[in-house]
Amino acid sequence: MTFGEKVKEARLALNLSQTELSKMTGISERSLYTYEQLGAIPRMSYVQKLAEALNVTSSYLMDEAESNPQSHLDEELFVSSAKSQYGYKGAREAQEVIRRTKALLAGGDLDDAAKEVFFRALMEAYLESKADASAKFTPKKYRKHPTEDKR
Repeated sequence: MTFGEKVKEARLALNLSQTELSKMTGISERSLYTYEQLGAIPRMSYVQKLAEALNVTSSYLMDEAESNPQSHLDEELFVSSAKSQYGYKGAREAQEVIRRTKALLAGGDLDDAAKEVFFRALMEAYLESKADASAKFTPKKYRKHPTEDKR
């Protein structure tokens, strides 16, 4: 399926008109039409806006061979979470964890359900260990503190 076909299918699955999707994303209706009907590919920032609004991943929209709209959602959420908490370095480390884990599991005997449980546990362990390391090794003056009442 092409980018435009995937956008249209996801939009219709959510019962959204092009006008509604336009308002949600800030992308003009004319542009949405050209993506869906004429096969134009938008800049990446628009792809990300569309993916968020349509509850799919940008990887799904851009990869014509990908047929599962939720296939990379957990990975993208994991990387996004690492980025928001630990910056670009944390996001790169999270991507590396995913890459190495995929390589580890590629030829294994685990079924898909067991791989999913393993991957989720690995994501949680990674984020927890980053938080622990941050609390332990970041000087107090640089630590992020929960919002405190300022009196």
